[in-house]
Amino acid sequence: MRRAVFPGSFDPVTLGHVDIIERSLPLFDEVIIAIGVNAEKRYMWSLEERIAKIEAAFNGNPKIKVTPYQGLTADFCKKENAQYILRGLRNTTDFTYEQTIAQANEKVNGVDSIFLICSPEYSHISSSIVRDIARNGGDFSSLIP
Repeated sequence: MRRAVFPGSFDPVTLGHVDIIERSLPLFDEVIIAIGVNAEKRYMWSLEERIAKIEAAFNGNPKIKVTPYQGLTADFCKKENAQYILRGLRNTTDFTYEQTIAQANEKVNGVDSIFLICSPEYSHISSSIVRDIARNGGDFSSLIP
């Protein structure tokens, strides 16, 4: 079984995340949307809200599993028998950041990373932008599922 982990805080899940996940489905038998939980980080939306929003976005798709996790993503991949880490890239800055992490995960843990370039219409969307808009009372509904 080809299984990939798509890790993130998903605070909140955006249309960019949805784009990457939907486009990855033909590549994998299962995609685990892994919601990282860091006790030291303050989230805008609760874990329960983030899980519910992701599950609603994929409407019971049997190829998608949503699971919170703590610790190293590569350790979570091993626990879940996932061979791949799925990452979406918006630009060269994302690539530069993700490249080093991907190389370390492969070298140290034997988990390969698969990068998908986001569709152009979503390249401007990030969770941090959505949070900034939300904090300032703006309408972010066109950026999330």
